[in-house]
Amino acid sequence: MTSALLPVYERDLVLVKGKGSRLWDADGREWLDFAAGIGVNGFGYGDRAIVAAIKRQAQTLIHTSNLYYNQPASRLAERLVALAFPAKVFFTNSGTEAWEGAMKFARRIGKEQGRTEYVAFEHSFHGRSMGALSTTWTAKYREPFEPLIPGVRFVPRGDLAAVEAAVGERTAAVMIEPVQGEGGIRPASPEFLRGLAEIARRKGALLVFDEIQCGLGRTGKMFAYQHSGVVPDILTLAKPLAGGLPMGAVLLREELAPALKVGDHGSTFAGNAVCAAAAHAVLDHLEAPGFLDSVAERGALLRRSLDKLAKRHPTIVEVRGLGLMLGVELRGEASAVLAGLRERGILAVKAGEHVLRLLPPLVVSRSEIRRLVGALDEVLAGGAGA
Repeated sequence: MTSALLPVYERDLVLVKGKGSRLWDADGREWLDFAAGIGVNGFGYGDRAIVAAIKRQAQTLIHTSNLYYNQPASRLAERLVALAFPAKVFFTNSGTEAWEGAMKFARRIGKEQGRTEYVAFEHSFHGRSMGALSTTWTAKYREPFEPLIPGVRFVPRGDLAAVEAAVGERTAAVMIEPVQGEGGIRPASPEFLRGLAEIARRKGALLVFDEIQCGLGRTGKMFAYQHSGVVPDILTLAKPLAGGLPMGAVLLREELAPALKVGDHGSTFAGNAVCAAAAHAVLDHLEAPGFLDSVAERGALLRRSLDKLAKRHPTIVEVRGLGLMLGVELRGEASAVLAGLRERGILAVKAGEHVLRLLPPLVVSRSEIRRLVGALDEVLAGGAGA
């Protein structure tokens, strides 16, 4: 659209408006969205309650800086703690910033005991900043910017023996996505997460969960860790938190919070009153009676439908995920399948080179799910993804 933008994205579509799970481009074409802003637009586009909350707050107070409290952010912290576990909250402007905060907090807490290192996992993705890249496994993201932060060890997911060997007296934190996003939509088993927690706590390391993509209703529960019953020491959230506005959060277990002192961390814009007001509307939706059950039900419908496709199309290697966070691993390139879906008016994204990632708005309808599945059936029948 303009040559003034740095060309770090491949893009050609100009989107101008949206409603529900639908988008329209500058030429007036309608699109069904199964990417949801890469998981950001949990309630799709034009949600009345979210828009109204933004308008009301913008007319009252937009920004004050974190030298002062603002009421929407203070109340939001209380709501998140009530939904999760006893904690103190630090707000950020993005998931990457939340992850950076988690890394800093873990090191600050463990530094006096010499705990400055991290254990992360193969196929992990935690963001694009220098710290987040250091704990991101995929070489193509890391290598152009090395040297990065030292002291990070990557181990295979599911291998508790490897975790046992990797976590030592210098480990500040064991850091994992309960469901990997960019790394291929890979859920960690409840048994593995429970074993991980036991090792981390026995050895004195913190357990940090990255729920930036898989948290806040995406898996059919408020938080993905609730599928395993494992409560982390630090939890990071972002993408859908403020209904499309930039906001993330770090929840630090309450008894650990005294290790952080005034001046240890900060952010100019984080905890913005308008973003916080939008987040209240998001939580209102998520807490509505039966809503998370409906996400789980529609996720199960999508999963069953994709499993049926896998039986008909040998190009599908595996279907995996939780709730409305599903991946279809293909024998060939996912980009050809994405192109085929686009020809049929459907937007989706990849998770690596071979995985079709499906992240529809949490309000996606059953008929929209059936349309996606029918289109995917046609695309695969045409030979894409083989």
